[in-house]
This record gives sequence, C-alpha cells and structure tokens, in this order.
Amino acid sequence: MRIIRFRGRSFDLDNFLKKPLFAHLSTMSEEGPRDSPVWFHWERERIWIIGITSTDSFPKRIQKNPKCAIGIVNFDLYRGLVLHAGFRGDAEVKSFDNEIAYRLLSRYLGPHEERWDPRFRNLDDSNVLICFRPETVVIRDQSYVPAKEMK
Repeated sequence: MRIIRFRGRSFDLDNFLKKPLFAHLSTMSEEGPRDSPVWFHWERERIWIIGITSTDSFPKRIQKNPKCAIGIVNFDLYRGLVLHAGFRGDAEVKSFDNEIAYRLLSRYLGPHEERWDPRFRNLDDSNVLICFRPETVVIRDQSYVPAKEMK
C-alpha cells in the first residue's frame, strides 16, 4: 500500500483506523457512482465491512466491478479537528466469518454481544464480508483553529 501524505501535515494511520468512525464506501453501478456509509474494521492492511445480502446492494456492485474507494473522516467542529484518509483499491466479497464480524461490531457496540441491539446479534451466512485491499491511501490533517464562539 502506498501512503501519500499531504503537505507534511499528517497523522498515524493505524491509530486513526482504530477509532469507531464511519467510512464511506464508493462503488460503481450502471447508473454511476454510489456511496454507502459503513462501519469497518482495519486488520492486516485490509478494511473489512459487513454486507447484508438481503438489504445491501454494494456486495453485488463489487462482484461486478471490484474497483472502489473508501473515505474516512474524523471531524470535531469545536476542536477544529479534521483528519481524512482516502483509500483507492479493490474489494472482494467473501464468506461470512464470525470472528472478523465480532471484532468489527465490538468496536461500535462494545465487547458484550448480549447487550447489542438485536439486529447485530447472531449474524450468520446470510451476511457477507467485504475485504478491501488498498492500493493507495491519501492522509490529510486539515485541522484548523476554531473560531472563539465555537469553543
């Protein structure tokens, strides 16, 4: 994976990707680009995303065209924090793996599955995993000094 740092203002990518942020998965359809906000898990330089085959259309789009992009932003208006990582690469639809899914979901829902919203408990093979392999990532720290009335 080639990392492109923006004008010397950068940040630690691995620490950034440990945070429970939203990613935006961009895929291509016959009608043009599509964007899907998703939860993700970063492991071994791969981004993992759960797809629900009954409701999510992005797994089918990835099967037709594996080229995609992912954007992740950590934004805090009051602190003036703006960290962005933009990935380009290929994705593959894989069989569901409970261990990867648990690691992904526990980042957002906590370690105790019995306390999770019922929609996320006991997922099975009706789900798939998207394995995104980044070719490049652009890392930008675009943080700023917030206006005094924002503090």
